[in-house]
Amino acid sequence: MQKNEVYLDNSATTRPYLEVSSEMQRVMLEKYGNPSSLHRRGSEGERLLQYSRQVLAEILGVSDSEIIFTSGGTESNNMAILGVARRYRKRGNHLITTAIEHSSVLEPFNLLEEEGFEVTYLIPDGKGVISPEKVAEALTPRTTLVSIMHVNNEIGSIQPISQISEVLRERNPDIIFHVDAVQSFTKLPLSPKDQGIDLLSISAHKFHGPKGVGALYLREGILLEPISRGGGHEKGLRPGTENTPGIQGMALAAKISYRNRKEKMKKLQSLKEQFITSLKTKHPWIRLNGPGKEEGAPHIFNISFPGLKGEVILHALEEHAIYVSTGSACHSGTGTSSHVLQAIKLDQESLEGAIRFSLSHLNTREEIEYAISKTNSVIAELKNFFHATR
Repeated sequence: MQKNEVYLDNSATTRPYLEVSSEMQRVMLEKYGNPSSLHRRGSEGERLLQYSRQVLAEILGVSDSEIIFTSGGTESNNMAILGVARRYRKRGNHLITTAIEHSSVLEPFNLLEEEGFEVTYLIPDGKGVISPEKVAEALTPRTTLVSIMHVNNEIGSIQPISQISEVLRERNPDIIFHVDAVQSFTKLPLSPKDQGIDLLSISAHKFHGPKGVGALYLREGILLEPISRGGGHEKGLRPGTENTPGIQGMALAAKISYRNRKEKMKKLQSLKEQFITSLKTKHPWIRLNGPGKEEGAPHIFNISFPGLKGEVILHALEEHAIYVSTGSACHSGTGTSSHVLQAIKLDQESLEGAIRFSLSHLNTREEIEYAISKTNSVIAELKNFFHATR
């Protein structure tokens, strides 16, 4: 196979669909009115926003009035966590999340601790899963908010969202449940109404849409304290003129990604298992971090190569135009070990030698076979080099 680019860092971001970029350009050039303006150009923009709300609402099985547009997953998470905690503080000041959340969840909780809230950070098991029983044990009469991600962005573990919701409803129906679904939207089944989710965050650039746009599902009846001020946009919760081209691009990306979702995920699961099996066969000393190869999300897996350095592997693969990650893109280059891998108690060598592979349904089997071949050869070469220099 000719040396072509193989992009395997889709948890960090995805390549936008060509249809999305074309549609965004059309909206920018032809439907450029401010959606808040009263004239025809403004009405055109408002209709596009309404259409996009309907698309996302239909996929989630919710009302379009429950969709709030944001600048992405980070803002959605911040809006949900800070907005709920501050709004319902009179009910109680105890909050629950997990130790393996994205930084856009952990940092708002850190801020709330500085404001006097008590936060419980649940520790997962060795596969990166939080049990409903562990959530139940952490609840107190003062608990107002529980925030747990659906799919972990580094190891692909899937949290039992429905079962956790059942625990919350049994113990206290007033507890508000937020789910970061940035890595699962359009990939795994999601139904906030059926799964008992009160708030849900998504980000367009994780499903082949544009960067800088996302949405928050906000169940009717849940109130938020706005974290930004300056206008009545998005029910007064997210001031600022809406990014109409980006929102339209997000809606189109969601439609395309959701189309034939089961077939796409079946393909990804097959590619994932093929990749892991080949590496483990060739290098039985490596470690699969988190869920087993048949478990977890179909598009994310994390492998440690103890004795090697993840960053060295990353750049060696880059020489073959294969792009992977050593962890969350939000923490790359910081020099710190992954808090997710620390939470599942990896030893230091496994921490230092960890690589995340994250696939897209746009990856072909030929690309994956090329990536497997080059990864196997890179690991063998590095293993021999480090062995010889010791």
